[in-house]
Order: sequence, then structure tokens, then C-alpha cells
Amino acid sequence: MKRPKKFKILLLIVISFAILSSLYLYINSEKKYEDISYSEFISYVKNGKIERVNLNNSSRIRGKFTTGEFFITDNPRTENFKETLLINNIKVVETSGNSTIVQGFTFLLFLVGIGAIAYFINNNMTKQAQKEMASMSNVESNNENEYTFTFDNVAGNEEAKESLKELVDFIDNPEKYSKYGARIPRGILLYGPPGTGKTLLAKALAGEAKVPFFSVTGSDFIQVYAGLGASRIRSLFKKARACGKSVIFIDEIDALGKKRKGNLSSNGNDEGDRTLNALLTEMSGFSDSEGTIVVAATNRVDILDEALLRPGRFDRQIEVGLPDVNARYKILKLHSKNKPLSEDVNLEKLSQETSYFSGAMLENLMNEAAMIAARNNDSYINMDHIDKAFFTVLVGEEKKDRSSILMKDKKITAYHEAGHALVAKKVSMDNRVTKVSIIPSTKGMGGFSMNIPPDKMYQTKKDIRNNIMIALGGRAAEEIIFGAENITTGAYNDLQKATDMIVKMMGIYGMDKELGLLNYEVVLGQNMGSNSIIIDRLKNQIDELYEETKELIIKNKSFLNQIAMNLLDKEVLNEVEINDILFRKCSIA
Repeated sequence: MKRPKKFKILLLIVISFAILSSLYLYINSEKKYEDISYSEFISYVKNGKIERVNLNNSSRIRGKFTTGEFFITDNPRTENFKETLLINNIKVVETSGNSTIVQGFTFLLFLVGIGAIAYFINNNMTKQAQKEMASMSNVESNNENEYTFTFDNVAGNEEAKESLKELVDFIDNPEKYSKYGARIPRGILLYGPPGTGKTLLAKALAGEAKVPFFSVTGSDFIQVYAGLGASRIRSLFKKARACGKSVIFIDEIDALGKKRKGNLSSNGNDEGDRTLNALLTEMSGFSDSEGTIVVAATNRVDILDEALLRPGRFDRQIEVGLPDVNARYKILKLHSKNKPLSEDVNLEKLSQETSYFSGAMLENLMNEAAMIAARNNDSYINMDHIDKAFFTVLVGEEKKDRSSILMKDKKITAYHEAGHALVAKKVSMDNRVTKVSIIPSTKGMGGFSMNIPPDKMYQTKKDIRNNIMIALGGRAAEEIIFGAENITTGAYNDLQKATDMIVKMMGIYGMDKELGLLNYEVVLGQNMGSNSIIIDRLKNQIDELYEETKELIIKNKSFLNQIAMNLLDKEVLNEVEINDILFRKCSIA
């Protein structure tokens, strides 16, 4: 196999060299020559107007004037002709062969080279396309665990699991539903944030039903070769049908099924449209008794083509959201089964401190804790390991060398994080502040405050306003303690969050009297920020909330100082220590 490959590379190099040489000769052969008589030529020689003459055995000779132009004339073929030229200081270049033959040969060689390169390119593209098709045709069902992966292996997501469990009976007994005239769902769309377990649920569905599981991603069908994506779709479904009952899982289907642009759009992707049409056709072609179900996953259901979401395609759309406190506890228990936990590890308490953690983040948390314990050669995983892992998952590794951090910067960080914690506890007693740290991380964060609101199905206007004030608490504390001229860039991320919340509250959720009930995202699209009326209103409201935040902190400045001083002393405060400062040592202001 190696020798032919080397030969092809060598041949390609030779051809490339021949083409470049031919191109150079061909360009030179295409110079415009002025045909002059021999007597005129002799006159030019005597007057010093000839720079160079190319001598050869042909009946015509070529040369170059001192002006840079070229000429052609008769060849006298006399013995002293060359001597005459040299006496007159004319450069003589002796050549051989017929120039017409050279030009013809050069042009022919050029055409052969171009043809050879075209052949190589076409051959390689054909082989690449064949490889791509072969790779998709080699997709096998993923049954290495012999259907042992079931819903019992997926913690949390109880609502999603209940919806999928019903499909197991559909797959096992399709005839049962056909008898009642019920059509089996052709497709299930799982949507939600990353890391919430969409792939695991699809795999568990196949394991529970004990059917083959074909797993691909949307990007597998996006190809540069015309028609290849559609061919891959047909190949996948043909293989699944050959297995009878099965589950086809398409992860990140938004890469394949984005909304089509239409005929009037210059940005339309014809190949993408052909691939999507092939998927729609294959899903419509399922027989009700086949027992094959297509499960797809996406983080962006809003950008999917409407044809995918209609009944008969993806009949059911199941949200797979972030786990609540009970689900987090189950997930932590599941990922702690094979880990030696110390008796001081309280998974129930940990589940309360990990709000907004996805299932993948919780698994990563326990894995990081296990790695830290193994690194230290400890017998058990304890809370110290989990605390360090928590810090790593949230903001990155702790910075080991802190000697370069100035005391002034450390003090600014302490007051900034104390501001977040103080406002979080003062705007609502239901908010929990489980941890505040001023340990810098390798990701560039100077510290963090872990503020956990109560689990709610909906957010009220007051909740959003409170969250904006919490985000502004760090900047407000900096201004109060160090002055308006000494505020820092540390609030960059906080201002981003505050802006996002106030835009949604007033421009999307319709929670402002002056802007009314319009959803400005629908009216203006992504250009909402170009409307001066909206911008002015948003600015006024966030300025008002910032002033309220400053008033709250000034009113409770003694608590702010105590939290900051304790942070400077201990670097990390837990929930008990924060509550002790706010509710026991001093009377509430």
C-alpha cells in the first residue's frame, strides 16, 4: 500500500514542476514580435538599437530592442554574423530547435499537466466520498451492554422518563395499538440545556425495550459533496429497518434541521435542504407496525424547521430541564455508588448547594472529588475533597501562587463578594448564600458568591428585580467603600447578567408599564438595542435599581464590613458562618 502512494506523490511533484516550467515557457513564447526586414535590422544594429539576438539554425531569428520590445527577422546564416553582432555590443544567445515546435510542445505539456491534476482531484474526491459513505454504512447498533442500560441507570428527569416509558410498550407491541387505530409516534424530540441527560434517556429507551440503538449526530450528515448527506440518511434508515424494531438517535439535530431560508434567500443551503428533505421523507415512510422510533436531541428547539415539529414527524416534544433538589440528590447518589465516601459526606446537603447544576456537572463534581482523593492517597472521599471539586467545577482550579496578589486587590474582592452575599440575604430571606470565596482561580476569577434562590416554577417581577440587585451588589459595595473613581472591572460579568435580566423583564416579559405588554424581540428581532426609547427606559430602570442597592448596603454597612473582614481572614465562608454574622452577632439593621 505504501509504494503506490509514494509513486502518486512523486508523479504529482513531477507534473507540478512540468506545469510550472511549461507555463513559464508558454508565457515567454507568447511575446509579441515585430517582423522587420534584414536591411532594417542592419540599420538598427549600426545605430545601437538592438540589445539581444537569439541565434539558432532556423530561417528566422528573434531578438530584443533596447526599448524592451521584441522583433523577428531573416537569418543570414553567414560565418561572421555573430562576430558583427558582438563588435556592436549586442548580447548573443544561442538556441536550438524550431520555436514553433517548442511552443506546440509546451502548450501540449501544459494541457497534459492540467488534465493530470484534474484527474487526481476528481479521483481523490470520489474516493473521499466513497469513504464517507462507507463510514456511515458501517454504523452499527450500540448493544455492547446487552440492553442492561435502562431507566434505572438514569437518575432524575422523572417526567421525561414517564413519557418515554409509554413508548416501550409501543415498541414491544405495535400491533396492539394498530388494532385500536392508534398510530405509533414516529419521532420524539428531547430538548433542554446541555448536560441534562438527553442522550442517556434515548439509550435507556432502547435498553428498556431491548432493541438495537443507532446513535449518530446531526453534523454527520452535513457534507460538501452534493447528495451525500441525503444518501447517508437513506442508508441509516435502511439499516435500522433491516433490524426491525429499533431506536434511531440523532444528537444535535439542529445542525441538520435548521429552518430553511426559502427560495428568495441568497443564504440558502441547497445541500442542507436536500438532507433535511430526505430525513422528513424517511420519517413519513415508516409503517405503523415497524416499531422503529426516531429520538432526537437539541439545545435549540426554537431554530428547528417547522416541518420537523409537525405531527407525524416529531410527534412528542419532551423538555429535559435542569434537575431540582430531589433529582440532584438521586443523581449524586447514582454517581457515588462505586466511590468510597467518608461518613462526613452529606449528599442531601450537597444537593441543596448545587442549584443550577446539570446532571453532567454533578457527575463531574463527584469525579473531580474522587481524583483529588486519589491524588492525596486518602482512603475515603471527604467533604474537603468535594469542596475543592466544587470550586474547580464552578470557577476552575485554585491559584496556587497568591504571593503576587496585592492586599488592596484582595480587599476589593472581599468587599465585592460581601456585597453580593449581603444583598442576596437582605432582599429575600428565602435566598440562601451557601458559600463565599475570595480565592482566585486559574480562569481569572477573583472570587465568587454562591447565591441560591428557592426552587420555583415561575419567576415574579419582584424575583427578577431582586436578582438584578444581587448582581449589582458587588459594584455597589466597591463604590461605597472605595469611591466612584475606584470601581474596578470585577463587575464585568455581573453587569452582563443584570443587563440580560432587565432586557428580558421589560422588553420580552412585558413587566414594565411604560413599555407595555409588547414583546420587543418579536417586533424588532435582534435590533432591540438600536431603539433609543427602549435603551433609555432600560437605563433609567437599572439606574434606579442600582440606587436601591446602594441604599440597602449603606443601611447594612456594619454587616458588609464584618463579612469582608472574615473573608480576608478565612478566604472562604460557608452558609452557617454567613448566617452567624447576619443574624446573631449583630441586631438586624
